[in-house]
Amino acid sequence: MWNLSEPWWQLLARASIIYLALFALFRFSGKRQAGQMTPFDLLLLLIISNGVQNAMIGQDTSVLGGLVVAVTLLLWNHLFGWLSGRNRRIERWLEGRPEVLVHNGHVFEDVLARNQMTVEELRSALRREGCFDIGEVAFAVLEPNGAVSVKTRSAA
Repeated sequence: MWNLSEPWWQLLARASIIYLALFALFRFSGKRQAGQMTPFDLLLLLIISNGVQNAMIGQDTSVLGGLVVAVTLLLWNHLFGWLSGRNRRIERWLEGRPEVLVHNGHVFEDVLARNQMTVEELRSALRREGCFDIGEVAFAVLEPNGAVSVKTRSAA
């Protein structure tokens, strides 16, 4: 239960490689909040977590091995958070930039496509913000965390 069948440094390296690779893949695959995930997004996330499990732990099924991997993942997450808080350039690189989706009622279809967002998903996000007509939107911004911020013309 406590005896590692893989060297601790190999578990640390495996977990680091998987964390960094998945971070890069998810960072550049679009902006969605967990609450905005489609069933396909959730399914993909579950399959990926199952698929990379063995890559992280190898043949080790010990409690200690699981703890080494968990601590490694948490440390990477903490490091990225710490770096983001210290440097705006790093923060923008790690977290992304806000992008304008709608300006004065005009929808930027290229920005929607780049972020794998449909017009219906945009309309849904606008409705959640109390805006039921795209023509009323002064601007709508897709935030780095996947949320959509909206300012209506009447509020402008």
